[in-house]
This record gives sequence, C-alpha cells and structure tokens, in this order.
Amino acid sequence: MNRLAVGAAALLACAPDAHAENFNVTITAGHPPVFRWVKQFPEAFIPSAEAALEALGHSISASEQYGGSIAGVGEELEAVEAGLAELGVCSSLFDPAKLAVQNVTYYTPFVSDDVRLVTDVVHKLHQTDPRMTQAYTDNNVVYVGSPTAIDDYLLMTNFPVTSLADLEGRKIAAPGPAINWLSGTGAVGVQGNLTTYYNELQTGVYDGVIVFASAAFPGKLYEVAPHITQFGLGAQFAGAICANKDWWEALDADVQAAFTGAADDAMEWYLSDLEGFVALAYAKMQEAGATVTAAPDEMRASWAAGMDNAAAEWAAGLDAKGQGGTDIMSLYMDTMRAAGATPLRDWDKE
Repeated sequence: MNRLAVGAAALLACAPDAHAENFNVTITAGHPPVFRWVKQFPEAFIPSAEAALEALGHSISASEQYGGSIAGVGEELEAVEAGLAELGVCSSLFDPAKLAVQNVTYYTPFVSDDVRLVTDVVHKLHQTDPRMTQAYTDNNVVYVGSPTAIDDYLLMTNFPVTSLADLEGRKIAAPGPAINWLSGTGAVGVQGNLTTYYNELQTGVYDGVIVFASAAFPGKLYEVAPHITQFGLGAQFAGAICANKDWWEALDADVQAAFTGAADDAMEWYLSDLEGFVALAYAKMQEAGATVTAAPDEMRASWAAGMDNAAAEWAAGLDAKGQGGTDIMSLYMDTMRAAGATPLRDWDKE
C-alpha cells in the first residue's frame, strides 16, 4: 500500500463529510506495456494510487492507452498537454525540442553507469530547481515523478571490438543525441531506435548499435550482434510521468499527494525490477552465445577524450534561447560528482 494511505485514512476519519469522488484518468504511452516505463503503471502506479485514494474516500478508474492508441512515441507530451490524457510518459529523449534541458544526461556520457544514482539525482533536480520544471510548465504539463532512467549503454556489434580502430568506417546506430557519442571513433553514426534495430542489423543496414542490456536481451539483438562491449557510456534519463497542468491544479492537495506518492512507488518498482533484470539479461545473452567484454580503461578513456564536446554546443544553444543550458549542465555534473560519480570527462569544465 502507498505509504500515504495510512495518514490519509486518519485524515478521512476526521472528515466524515468529505465528498467522495471517482477520478477518471486516461494514461498514455507511445510504447507498448512490454517496456518497463509503461509496465510501471499497471504494476505499481495505478495500484498505489488506488490504495491512497481509497484511504481518502475516493476511487479511480484508469483507462490505459498504450502502444500508440492515443499518442505515438514522442507524442505523449502533446497528448497530455492537450488534455487527451490526464497522465502519461513524457519522453524527453524523443521530444528534445520541448524538453531540451531534460536531455542533459545524453549530452554528458561517461559520467556514471549507476542507474539508481542517475535516477535519484535527476529526480532531486526536478524537485528542487525550477529551471528543470519550466519546460513542463511551458507545455501545460506538470512533472509528477518516476523518472525513467535507462541502464548503462553498451556497444553491440556483428564484429569483435578489440580497439577503437575496429570501429573505423563501421555503421553504428544510436538513438537521438547519443549519436554524438560516436564522434572521434571513426564510426559512421546512424539514427536508429529499438523498434528497427534487429531487422536492420540482420539486413546489414548497420554493423552495430549503442543500446542497453535490459532492451538488448528481450529484443534478441545478441542473435544479430553477438559481440557485446561494455564501455560504461552511462545510465541515462529518458523521461518521466507527467500530468495535464489544468487537470492537476484542479485537484485537492491530498489527491495530488496520492498521485506523487504513487509515482514514488512506481519509481522504486521500476528500479528494483530493472536492476534484477539487467544481471539476468547479461547471463542469458551469454548463455545464448554472445560474448561480453569489458573495455579496458585505456580504451574507454581514449573514446571519451576523442569525442567532440557536444555538451558545450548543446548548452550554448540553450543559453541563446534563455534556457540556461550551461547552468543546468554544471548543476547536473556537480550534483553527480558530489554524489560519488567519477566522470571520465568533465564536460562542464572545458
């Protein structure tokens, strides 16, 4: 049960005349519920919200609209903004124009492979710094919580990688701003996403992908790219649960607290489920014949040092728009270092 439920029950007992409401809530996500950031809704968020609202004397009817039924991947924010859904996954990775500062982690690779640390830091920044939530406000949505952090990105190829020279001229797919990570490696970066990786590797469209283990295993990418090299490119923030601002502000404070508490419960469910699955994914891919190699420190350092500083360019572009990109990047890097991360490259100090 949501930890707010007990306290809410006590409040309810003191307010027997409170008006009971049924909250009809539509939840949208572009990805299907096989993905963890969508699965968190039926597994944790909705049950937690139900318990907390019941303790307040209310109820909830959730209409779960996933897999593009209301909005495709990258269209969720617009659907929530327009009121087509009260809640949804606002995917900053796939909506970089509207949630620009939220992509700070994707412009600062090699900072930390600790998915829980990245989650905690990004969540804290959203809770404490108005510059992190301004983008939501500007688009008529509210940051509710449960940041979607992606486990450490790795390189999967159809050829062995023993040095960075092996990447010369190879076509490597990467999502969104992660394509910048390939600068300086000699590889040819190609924009790609999880829905097409398998077929395009199989047909030779590209020779490898930058991906994460929790998606690589269920996507069976090890069948077409069996050489897995762990470079510690880093865990990343890709989105969060958001709410329609008009709907949210019409809710009583205790109801809002029920939903933010449900988001906290969803975040813990997500992280616990993810951390266990990553270890399983590596084991199963190796059992299926994949080779997992940890890149030597020298190779990792060489990759990081050879990259263009896309973070500085990204930050300067946001500065020019009055969005404080440089400040946000420094804030993120400082907070990560203070929390124990040791970046291979201090992007904010160059």
